[in-house]
Amino acid sequence: MIAAAYVHTIKAYGPDRIAGFSVIPAMSMISYGAGSRFTELLGGTMLSFYDWYADLPPASPQVFGDQTDVPESGDWFNSQYLIMWGSNVPVTRTPDAHFMTEARYHGTKVVVVSPDYADNTKFADEWLRLQPGTDGALAMAMGHVILSEFHVGRREPMFLDYMRRYTDSPFLIELDDYQGSDAAAAGAQIPGKFLTADKVSVQTRPDRPAFRPLVMEADGSVKDPGGTLADRFSESGAGHWNLDLDGVDPVMSVMDTDSWEPVEVAMPRFDLPASPDQASLGAGIVRRGVPARRVEGRLVTTVYDLLLARYAVRRDGLPGDWPTGYDDATTPGTPAWQAELTGVPAAAAERIGREFALNAIESGGRSMIIMGAGVNHFYHADEIYRTFLSLTNMCATQGVNGGGWAHYVGQEKVRPFTGWANYAFALDWARPARQMISTAWYYLTTDQWRYDGARAEKVASPLGAGTLSGRTTADCLVDSARRGWSPSYPTFDRNPLDLADEAAAAGQKPGPYIADQLAAGTLGFACQDPDAEANRPRILANWRTNLLGSSAKGTEFFLRHMLGCDSDVNAAELPPEQRPKDIRWRDDLPAGKLDLMWTADFRNTSTTLHSDIVLPAATWYEKHDLSSTDMHPFVHSFNAAVDPPWEARTDFETFQTLAHLVSGMAEKHLGTRTDVVAAPLMHDTPDEMTDPAGLTGGITDPGTGERRWIPGVTMPKLVPVERDYTQIGAKFDALGPLTDKVGMATKGVTFHPDQEVEQLRHRNGVSTLGPAKDRPLVDTDIKAADTILATSGTTNGRLATCRFHPAGGAHRHRDGGPGVRVAGAQGDLLRHRHPAAGRSSRPRSGPARSTAGGGTRPSWSMWSATSPGTP
Repeated sequence: MIAAAYVHTIKAYGPDRIAGFSVIPAMSMISYGAGSRFTELLGGTMLSFYDWYADLPPASPQVFGDQTDVPESGDWFNSQYLIMWGSNVPVTRTPDAHFMTEARYHGTKVVVVSPDYADNTKFADEWLRLQPGTDGALAMAMGHVILSEFHVGRREPMFLDYMRRYTDSPFLIELDDYQGSDAAAAGAQIPGKFLTADKVSVQTRPDRPAFRPLVMEADGSVKDPGGTLADRFSESGAGHWNLDLDGVDPVMSVMDTDSWEPVEVAMPRFDLPASPDQASLGAGIVRRGVPARRVEGRLVTTVYDLLLARYAVRRDGLPGDWPTGYDDATTPGTPAWQAELTGVPAAAAERIGREFALNAIESGGRSMIIMGAGVNHFYHADEIYRTFLSLTNMCATQGVNGGGWAHYVGQEKVRPFTGWANYAFALDWARPARQMISTAWYYLTTDQWRYDGARAEKVASPLGAGTLSGRTTADCLVDSARRGWSPSYPTFDRNPLDLADEAAAAGQKPGPYIADQLAAGTLGFACQDPDAEANRPRILANWRTNLLGSSAKGTEFFLRHMLGCDSDVNAAELPPEQRPKDIRWRDDLPAGKLDLMWTADFRNTSTTLHSDIVLPAATWYEKHDLSSTDMHPFVHSFNAAVDPPWEARTDFETFQTLAHLVSGMAEKHLGTRTDVVAAPLMHDTPDEMTDPAGLTGGITDPGTGERRWIPGVTMPKLVPVERDYTQIGAKFDALGPLTDKVGMATKGVTFHPDQEVEQLRHRNGVSTLGPAKDRPLVDTDIKAADTILATSGTTNGRLATCRFHPAGGAHRHRDGGPGVRVAGAQGDLLRHRHPAAGRSSRPRSGPARSTAGGGTRPSWSMWSATSPGTP
């Protein structure tokens, strides 16, 4: 029944109407990966998991471009000054708490920032008890002290040199005339865009000048420091993707040049009492001075100068509203100001900030902040986190053992990520995969947007251009999807398989054809009419999760609009004047959008109670799997102690059987089809070069003024993917050719596991079927685990070290550095294997080997047409 539903949905509505949801892949990588592999082979959508229940720190990718890449918990022991901030280590990280307590024995000072007397408080030398959600104010006040005393006062070389090399502090920012109507900002400047090489005459490498932010030297000359985005993705930048500052000596402040002028800059504040009539809630304006000078008619200052102004750090000769001292509570940034908001005494904030910095100097950067989910769960968590990260950067602690940012939420980090992602998202067979933030998927599918009266302008800067006026958060979500900034599935209001067929019939490639259809108004985005019959998701699979019991915030809306169940929704829908402008409002709502929600679980949960079909699943002690965390340097294996009872199966067996069932049904109903995947513009790829200064949406037709639809520039990329649905089972069971033909990319680095694939052929055996012929088998959970370990640098020394070899390395040397040969790198390619490798692990009633065009019938009674009376 489940397999038939998948085949019907793909044929009638499209593969992007299928979704899968499972949480925390690191805690059982194979179980997660088997379900996601099946979903992605079909062309379905895998939903994210952390974002909907607010466990993800958004500031991490905002600041570092990477998500929670932190030291292992053992590094806590190396710290000399340890702040536990929003992180109750003895309770939420019990196995690691000893590192923190042992650190105290060798003299580490421990400070706890927490609104309650929690278990970790008893370990602390000091407890800063603050009001919930005000952490950012305390961190700003600490930053005010550090910048005032160590950056401006004593000009600590360690801090300034670090920020010059490892942050964007020395880059030049244009200052623009304020054009708004707020009298408080009249006549002031406001921060604009980075000054880039395309705007001035400066000697740089030739490629991509719009992506070359510039710095200034003491004599006022403007230089390209190298190592910026233009060097990352250009031929002329090869060998310069680094932080060497070779031949460039930028100043941190324009005040350090031979000539400058004082300029008053208007900045927003959001700490004022809020009232409904405010355009921006709690917003106001402060005026602070920065040193500036003109570069070919453009008024510029540095990021660092704006940072000092933002933190209310006064310098002689600059105009503006400055605090009279640490005890001035009238202006944002001071210890006294934060005391009124947080309840933490001003003297305590001043002293802890000073100690954090002094310790960093004396210990070489070993001041650390352990952060956790206690901060994440606030609406403004990103702003709070950024104040923490500013502290670690301004004290030169980031990247130092025992220092910096040590965030954790839980078991989120898949250590052997390269091989796991390749397997789990079926990237060995087709690219790109459909992946979507569950926040957006649930928000539209459960119709919570119909009740959400939040206005985007309420959180906008009072100095902004007003582009968010009159728009709801739902409007912004739609805009981000249409621009290609955020993935959105279902994507269009027609089946993507049919769109590919229509393009072929018209003699066009899918990209130009779809762009023409959008321009003509004959095709629309599904997110603009999410309640339409053609635009609803149809199947949702749940495994390893209790969606309705833990992840579904606003469960009543899930029940009413997604499932069509009884619910206790008591919110009123928006009146006409408050409704989104870019989403069609329908009064004839569906009773439930999904045709099928099925769940695999070993418990009876609120999700299984509301599922159409429930499959019995194996527990942790009944399967072979892999587990890891972001805080530990090892990969832990699951080994089956007993077989699953009765009809229960492992997640791997469940999805393997489904893959073969779909293949058999596809012989008649699907065959081979071309799918068009709308892929978002990705971070850390050349996609970042599509929108200089963030002007993507500004490309219009010069004749008509209408928006131009350009795939991969003003809208998502449109990638045709051929899917032979009769071979889903064969592909599920074998490692696809893209693994060694194209390689595997992680964080912009491509690895080619040629030797590993050959070894896997000998160890795992090879398939004899169709497109999988002669490919290494991954037809058991143990083989899948071995394959992941073999194709990841984390668990395979050759892949980890070939990056350093001058020839034959895993990828091109973008930084141009010399190759370093690492001893022992050519050892056993598959040294890290699952402990059960070599043992038999095969579905008890699934296929022993794929068979061309079909599979085997499952023996589960609940799937059997001959036993309709079974539960």
